[in-house]
Amino acid sequence: MRDPRYYSVYILASRRNGTLYIGVTNNLARRVHEHRNDLVEGFTRRYRVHHLVWFETSQDIAAAIDLEKRIKHWRRAWKIELIEKSNPQWEDLFDRL
Repeated sequence: MRDPRYYSVYILASRRNGTLYIGVTNNLARRVHEHRNDLVEGFTRRYRVHHLVWFETSQDIAAAIDLEKRIKHWRRAWKIELIEKSNPQWEDLFDRL
């Protein structure tokens, strides 16, 4: 029997109330490491979005992708509220992974 696979929806920020990036991955630690070290071309490198401020995990890839898409379409204020519910100080959660 295979180990259960986990998928994470996550939000990175450049700083408190700064630029936000929403993504989904099957390996959160690896993916955030790639963003933090600018190993990935694109948005997070260009805008220096490196701090993991929120994430949620699921065993259902379809549910994770759906959540990512929904959050991407939310108003900015709702995204900030989501972050501040569980991380009011906007701490970088990377070391807790």
